[in-house]
Amino acid sequence: MHSMRSAFVIALLALLGPGAGFAQDTSMSFFVTSTGPGNGADLGGMAGADRHCQTLAESGGAGNRTWRAYLSTNASGSQPAVNARDRIGQGPWYNAKGVRIAENVAELHGDNNLNLETALDEKGQGVNGRGASPNRHDILTGTQLDGTAYADGLTCNNWTSSDAGTGQIGHHDRASRTPGLSPWNSAHETRGCGQEALQGSGGDGLIYCFAAD
Repeated sequence: MHSMRSAFVIALLALLGPGAGFAQDTSMSFFVTSTGPGNGADLGGMAGADRHCQTLAESGGAGNRTWRAYLSTNASGSQPAVNARDRIGQGPWYNAKGVRIAENVAELHGDNNLNLETALDEKGQGVNGRGASPNRHDILTGTQLDGTAYADGLTCNNWTSSDAGTGQIGHHDRASRTPGLSPWNSAHETRGCGQEALQGSGGDGLIYCFAAD
């Protein structure tokens, strides 16, 4: 009788498909940083940006995961360009309240669930969008719509400059003066790379962080 029950359970799970009987892990695997490092778009390069994500994740109780900044960089010397979409794992990704942002990389760069209500910080708090004071909806990415790097520029010297250059940003609230033209990862370039320049166009040096494992 026991063997018959076991066979029935195995057959049922096979019919239901992979993952049947297992609860989905909806712990935090995505957030918008509550603060930037404070030096404009100089994040200490990609390593510094990742470290910033990891530190904030730890403060939010999710330091047991490997966190990566959603940023692209340009090719430099012998170093090839880095695409933001290639460094954040495969998903799915959930915010601090267990709401799914996207199932996978394709959905993240397509019809995702990232908006003002779901793009929370590491503590589960909302981040000011357009219309709030101060507006902080400009999120540094250096990235094109498909999550790949630009051929050149728009990364504030690969996130090491708080002076010369500009950076591409997205709008976490999807808000714009021109409705329908405000993607989450590639909306427009900044006025500059310094803190005041970022704040002048509705930013604060914030970035997106994703759990890559």
